[in-house]
Amino acid sequence: MPALVTPAIVCALRPHGEHGAIARLLTPEHGLLAGYVRGGRSRTIRPVLLPGNAVKAEFRARTEDQLAGLTVEMEHSRAPLLAEALSAAAIDWACALTATALPEGTPYPALYQALDGVLGAVEAAPAARGWAVALIRYELLMLAELGFGLDLTRCAATGGPEDLAFISPRSAAAVSRAGAVGYEDRLLPLPPFLIEGGSGEWAEILDGLRLTGFFLERSVLTERRADVLAARERLVDRLKRAVA
Repeated sequence: MPALVTPAIVCALRPHGEHGAIARLLTPEHGLLAGYVRGGRSRTIRPVLLPGNAVKAEFRARTEDQLAGLTVEMEHSRAPLLAEALSAAAIDWACALTATALPEGTPYPALYQALDGVLGAVEAAPAARGWAVALIRYELLMLAELGFGLDLTRCAATGGPEDLAFISPRSAAAVSRAGAVGYEDRLLPLPPFLIEGGSGEWAEILDGLRLTGFFLERSVLTERRADVLAARERLVDRLKRAVA
């Protein structure tokens, strides 16, 4: 089989053998791909394979069923961001979610662009206010791309598009203030920025994380929730402490 050469974002790395590693990378046209990196745990190559880094990847395999051999060249390092706790937690979670939730070999060009955008936002404005909304939108896009999208177009109770303020945890559909009367405590708050665009206040950002977290845990991370959700819990905990 011919080699596949592609830009990619490093999402996960795990040791394999004495010196090697298996890397999982998100590519723009081929989705999530895994490959074996000879010497992947070496002092030279390991810094290239940090989650969040943009690389040029070359995959080579004799058959489609064989784990490809992988070589990588650094295109853009985001290693300096890992020295700051909040930035590191955001990168860790976004990449872990991607590596865990997506099936291999299925193209998700919108997710590739969105993940690159989230990482770019963290880099441009390490303060969490600058990237938290982008991360929430990435989680929403992940849900939609995997078939678990939220309906934010109209109220599930009244049918109208006005004053949408909640999400039903059962149907994943929006509910207006009028349609929610008497049931508010059973619904999840819908942050205005998810309807109107723009940014949000901290209380709204935390509501957004609660919203996407609920549906990710219920629908996407059901089988491997303990490991990957720990990364999200660390992020949310650090955000709450930063706000306080």
